Amino acid sequence: MSSNTKIQDERARERLIDLAAEFYDQFAGGQIPEMRLPTRTKSNIEYDEDAEVWVYGDRTSTRSANSVRGARKLLKAVYTIDFLAKQLEEDRSSTLRELYYLSESWDTKEAHFSDQDESNQLVEDLEIVSEVTREDFHMRPEESGATLMGPLLLREQTRRGEREIHCQEDVGEGGYQIPNNPDTIEFLDHDIDFVLCVETGGMRDRLIENGFDEDFNALIVHLKGQPARATRRITKRMHDELDLPVVVFTDGDPWSYRIYGSVAYGSIKSAHLSEYLATPEAKFVGIQPQDIVDYDLPTDPLSDSDVNALQSELEDPRFKTDYWKEQIELQLDIEKKAEQQALASRGLDFVTDTYLPERLGEMGVL
Repeated sequence: MSSNTKIQDERARERLIDLAAEFYDQFAGGQIPEMRLPTRTKSNIEYDEDAEVWVYGDRTSTRSANSVRGARKLLKAVYTIDFLAKQLEEDRSSTLRELYYLSESWDTKEAHFSDQDESNQLVEDLEIVSEVTREDFHMRPEESGATLMGPLLLREQTRRGEREIHCQEDVGEGGYQIPNNPDTIEFLDHDIDFVLCVETGGMRDRLIENGFDEDFNALIVHLKGQPARATRRITKRMHDELDLPVVVFTDGDPWSYRIYGSVAYGSIKSAHLSEYLATPEAKFVGIQPQDIVDYDLPTDPLSDSDVNALQSELEDPRFKTDYWKEQIELQLDIEKKAEQQALASRGLDFVTDTYLPERLGEMGVL
């Protein structure tokens, strides 16, 4: 383990112990123990002008032991803090799923989690009040598997020591798999001109097969749908530390626009980490509703849920720009949506020879 990693682990452990001490001090002082948190709803999201990301506002909710339900929540928090502190002390790690099952072994039945959503929520609560990320608690999602491919040389810190990897020359067609905690990676050298985040595996494979990463010095990040935190973190690091433009390439539907929003502005669920995960300078390359019209792409009709989602996005602070208003209103007007792979109707090379070069040129990326 590197010295920086040891320092991070010790800091995380100290913050957890401080939290437990706060509960004890409240109790010893005759106060009802409580934990105050921001309200995690869209109505409590506001734009931070300085950071250029969406963060939680001033509205808060309280986890208090003044009721049986509240007392159970704080009891579970104390047990979880104890488990995480020991995990850090022993330099171990676990998954969010394992935490849920591990609670079954705790000696107090009231501390057991009823489902994984409850344990996931508690870990997020602890992130907020401790100002330490779950990655620094050594907590992993069950799986991610997101990858990147491109002209990047990096050094990764692993349990088996450090290793240097070139993300084209030292990997197969599947690319380099992003680790759970990208802050263990050191960027050594690169020939990247821009980072291209791609929603679907099919489009990612098309770009690699056509040599788009080599022809345009692109670092291709496969988002695998709604991107995991590790994916968003490494994308932000490449933008901030390597001064690289970031563009996001998704399907042309409201759910995919939210994928872009998650990369660029953060999500409601993780708004407390927006400055750590979000890349507000990221641009949306497509599929645009305008592309559906211009290229006469094969489409599917909008469902009722699509329409509701688009209307909701018109009120979403992350999409309150002239560009998004124009595109969303156009989509509601044509009542159609299209997948990235719809570009294949113009030939398998169309996306790499024509669509992306033209769009990226218009955007000033190429």
